[in-house]
Amino acid sequence: MTELPVALENGLIYFTDDVVAGAGHQLHARHHPVHTHSFIEIVFVVGGDGVHVSQLGRSRLDIGDVMVLRPGAWHAFEDCHDLEVVNCCFDVELLRRELAWTREDALLSQLLWDGPYAHGQGGTLALYLDPTRLADCVVHLDALESLRTAPLSQHRADIIGRLSLVLGHLARGADQTSGRLSGSSEPTHPAVVRAIRLFEARIAYDWTLAELAEQLHLAPNYLGRIFKSATGLPPMAYLAHYRMETAAVLLGRTNRSVAQVGEAVGCDDQNYFARRFKAYYGLSPSTYRLRGAVRPTAAGDDVER
Repeated sequence: MTELPVALENGLIYFTDDVVAGAGHQLHARHHPVHTHSFIEIVFVVGGDGVHVSQLGRSRLDIGDVMVLRPGAWHAFEDCHDLEVVNCCFDVELLRRELAWTREDALLSQLLWDGPYAHGQGGTLALYLDPTRLADCVVHLDALESLRTAPLSQHRADIIGRLSLVLGHLARGADQTSGRLSGSSEPTHPAVVRAIRLFEARIAYDWTLAELAEQLHLAPNYLGRIFKSATGLPPMAYLAHYRMETAAVLLGRTNRSVAQVGEAVGCDDQNYFARRFKAYYGLSPSTYRLRGAVRPTAAGDDVER
């Protein structure tokens, strides 16, 4: 098996090479400590058993269980008995570029955004696949793993294609197995997608529903209804979740102070930022940072205001 090029520093796992997406098998004989990620991780349980610990609590893991974790979400494995997992990891920037279309797909938007963003989820979504659907995913996970040593400059399309197949099989399989991703069969309304793009482009801006609606040429009440119907959250609540996820990544990947991180995501009041962050992740920003490595970064990591 080819290992993913990742490293764990004081609780933060990050890519060590120029990687956009990858997969790899891993065996946990006993436990794996609490950690967070600077990328999206999807964990597929393919053998053994253990206990998953996250903001959702403690849950028993068996073959077929799947965990989706947005950047910044923390988790650990305990009491493992030859727990074999396949980790699928990819850069969150893919969701703003090559995989931006997934936001308009009914099942994939539930898998990658709305499910992990739902109240109390803390960026984590637990799913289950039956044996047949798990096997379908593993076929494409193994193919993605085999591309690990392929030059990115020549195989980027192959890597993103295999990742798309993994996501598609997972979303359909989880929905067909348990209805876990059931929601509207309609694609996300274009206005909702445009609203999210505005949030991403100006994360620290003091948005109001009225101004957002004006930019989209819609009535505020109508925008609020279609946004909540598509994402499960009102627009401002969605923005708050997105801000906290971005803050978690900044706390783990940069040397900025807690106050500076808060300002970067639109929370100028440090105490307010700390309360909001703890409400989302169950930890204060300072405590969360202790579980992640503080690594110097380039200016390119700045968040646009």
